Amino acid sequence: MNMNKNFYNKYKGEVNLLLVTLFWSATFVIVKGALVDISAMLFLGLRFLIAGVILLPIVIHKKLDWKNTNLYAPLFLGVLLFMGFGTQTLGLKYTSATKSAFLTGAAVAIIPILQLFVEKKKPKTGSVIGVAVVLVGILFLSGGNSIVTLLTDIATNFNLGDFLTLICAFFFAWYVVYLDMLSNKYNFWMLLIIQIGVAAFLAFTTAFLFDAVDHESLKINFNIQLGFGILYTAIFATLITTTLQTKYQKLVTPTKAGIVYSFEPIFAAIIAFIFLSERITAFGLLGAILIFVGLIISESYDGIVSYLRKFV
Repeated sequence: MNMNKNFYNKYKGEVNLLLVTLFWSATFVIVKGALVDISAMLFLGLRFLIAGVILLPIVIHKKLDWKNTNLYAPLFLGVLLFMGFGTQTLGLKYTSATKSAFLTGAAVAIIPILQLFVEKKKPKTGSVIGVAVVLVGILFLSGGNSIVTLLTDIATNFNLGDFLTLICAFFFAWYVVYLDMLSNKYNFWMLLIIQIGVAAFLAFTTAFLFDAVDHESLKINFNIQLGFGILYTAIFATLITTTLQTKYQKLVTPTKAGIVYSFEPIFAAIIAFIFLSERITAFGLLGAILIFVGLIISESYDGIVSYLRKFV
């Protein structure tokens, strides 16, 4: 028991971010199915609104000092959160869940670049090597036996959905880096409610702006499947994940956080195996192994090198 507690205390940042990734992993298929019955921005607005309504009584009870706090930075964090989910959700209307998962995974390569320019922090060598290994793993896992087909499809049939998903990867990467900058400077509950509130406001605003241009764009045909999709994404993939992310991401570097988030396609494959009886291919299994290896490299490479230098 004590050994397990020590392990958790040492790696609680990684453990909780893995839990975030687990909740995210089911959203590609759920959101893809939900968009048949509801417009993308309306879905996103309801998702964040429900999360915010659940969170609001707790925040009110905390009696936060709003008057003496500079809110510009947290507001911008909320904009980044909306832009990430907004472009991803819109992208899913025009591309496949597989391509969306793969292109979203590109964030793992963008994070260390943004960290260098935004935070002026150079990623450690182990993290850079880990990112490279993880990218190859994501490719193998997403492509399965048809890696060439996946890459060819992206290269020759690059559509609006693919473009939006790449933009989403950039905004998610920026969000991860910016959250790292703010999490130790602001009250946790304040940071949490602001970003969820801003995302909800922008989603509803965008939904009604789209409707003003195209009256067919704002739609909702409520059914049990859609209700489940809204509740799951609101509670598990928004409220719980954003809470854990805001609280625990500061315990790891942004680059390492990106590597942990790359476990999303692994969890998605496991869920598909359990509930849909989908078999993972040999290439997919190799991809999963490579993602694990990438995480291990990022965790241990620099420590091993430092240890070996004592004998050189």
